[in-house]
Amino acid sequence: MLEIVVPATQIGEKFDEAKSEFIPIMTKEQTLKLEHSLVSLSKWEAKWRKPFLSKEKRTAEESIDYVRCMTLTQNVDPNVYKALTPQLLAEVSAYIDASMTATTFPKRGNRAASSEYVTSEIIYYWMVSYQIPFECQKWHLSRLLTLINVCNVKNAPQKKMSRQEIIARNRALNAARRKKLNTRG
Repeated sequence: MLEIVVPATQIGEKFDEAKSEFIPIMTKEQTLKLEHSLVSLSKWEAKWRKPFLSKEKRTAEESIDYVRCMTLTQNVDPNVYKALTPQLLAEVSAYIDASMTATTFPKRGNRAASSEYVTSEIIYYWMVSYQIPFECQKWHLSRLLTLINVCNVKNAPQKKMSRQEIIARNRALNAARRKKLNTRG
């Protein structure tokens, strides 16, 4: 979870006809608790009707709306989102991009990227396929995707050994047996 403090900010002004002057419209300082999760991803995709996890650049409006979808804090004034500074948005972006896990995977070489868009429904499908409990939909999305990737790797069929690998393994086994039994062949 990420906590950010959105400072009190003037987001506009209105005209007071009785006094013939402009009055600033201010937001109060607000602490927002945010969670980048499958739940927030689903809310955003339902509104914008496009995949969040794509290479396509999001507009400023879409990015700010994703912060709204991530918000766990109750009863937030909608104007607070207009007061998000570029520094706060950069902090949120860094949180979204963080791995949130110690698990790593080896690089896959020259493997072609899948053309399939990953949407919240695809992720829910993976959760059902691997029998991952739905409580995990509230985890940081990166952590959930890592768990799905671990399930995928562990459930994949074992890679067959090449001829050279089999020969090398057999040589090592034969050498170990000769050493153990003190023989030459």
